[in-house]
Amino acid sequence: MAALPVVLLLAVMAAGGGAGPVWDAAGYLLYCPCMGRFGNQAEHFLGALAFARAINRTLAVPPWIEYRHHRPPYSNLHVPYTEHFKLEPLLRYHRVISLEQFMEALAPVHWPPGKRVAYCFEAAAQRSADKSTCPMKDGNPFGPFWDQFQVDFDKSELFKGISFSPAYKDHWIQRFSPSEHPVLALPGAPAQFPVLEEHRPLQKFVVWSDEMVKKGDSYIHSLLLRPYVGIHLRIGSDWKNACNMLKDGTAGPHFMASPQCVGYDRSAAAALTMDMCLPDLREIQRALQLWVEKTEAKSVYIATDSEPYTTEIQKFFQGKIKVVSLQPEVPQIDLYILGQSDHFIGNCVSSFTAFVKRERDVHGKPSSFFGMDHPPRLRDEF
Repeated sequence: MAALPVVLLLAVMAAGGGAGPVWDAAGYLLYCPCMGRFGNQAEHFLGALAFARAINRTLAVPPWIEYRHHRPPYSNLHVPYTEHFKLEPLLRYHRVISLEQFMEALAPVHWPPGKRVAYCFEAAAQRSADKSTCPMKDGNPFGPFWDQFQVDFDKSELFKGISFSPAYKDHWIQRFSPSEHPVLALPGAPAQFPVLEEHRPLQKFVVWSDEMVKKGDSYIHSLLLRPYVGIHLRIGSDWKNACNMLKDGTAGPHFMASPQCVGYDRSAAAALTMDMCLPDLREIQRALQLWVEKTEAKSVYIATDSEPYTTEIQKFFQGKIKVVSLQPEVPQIDLYILGQSDHFIGNCVSSFTAFVKRERDVHGKPSSFFGMDHPPRLRDEF
């Protein structure tokens, strides 16, 4: 094997491939993935990865935040990135280290208590009592996120007139040089939601861990018959309330993750219908019949946040198709199984669907949406 370039070799060591991480003089970027559940956090992660590369800082990859308030321990779980995905493939794009390893191996020397600076927009600091302190730990999930690492912030640096857009990368580098500002710690992800169109291809660097592949494949082999169609039903009560914004005109075609199917160009966006946001049983059955016939599927896998309609769908296919819904405690199992399906039907507005769609696009696998059988091709084509 050819020798690795020095910069990449250091990065491999930082990702756990060597004796220990070496301090990166170009600086670090830290943030709390404090917006929404996994689908939203994943979109923000891609944007944060792109931003870290743009300003040439090592990204300290945060753990995922899982909200488990309906069962013990009735609090947030912080799940290391590596529990679901491999860290090493990210290095093909940019330098990374897990936030856990940064805090354990580098922070005690290079970012010790007393030298922990928070960075935020002036507008965010307006929420604090003195109007000049970054609200890094105000409320949930912000407080618990930093508390898991015993981090308190000693001072705040405020900024305005810049954004996380690549157009401002030189401003960031000049305003916050790594020699004076070695660690940029932000209250939230330096990214937009939904993920920018040009950042969608970064999904190819998000690679499932061996353990997740093993678990997911064992479910597929034991429960499903190929070919199988995977569907994501987002039809819970909170989602119904959100989709009602389409009915009353409060929401337009660009609504949450909908650019993935209506297109990113607002002026040319396709219409966003109720079938695309909140498909009823009739639309679910129509789309399933189409793709079960086209793929000659023998089974259907349903991932859902509420009613899976398993019985109704089995009856609809007169018992000739095996219908499976696991509803696992770890939602990433659903994502993996949907990603491996022979055809996937998702919810246009959902960021959970968007994760599956991006992964399938990377591997050239076919996908559609409820209410949209043939989505337009996006510009970024993987």
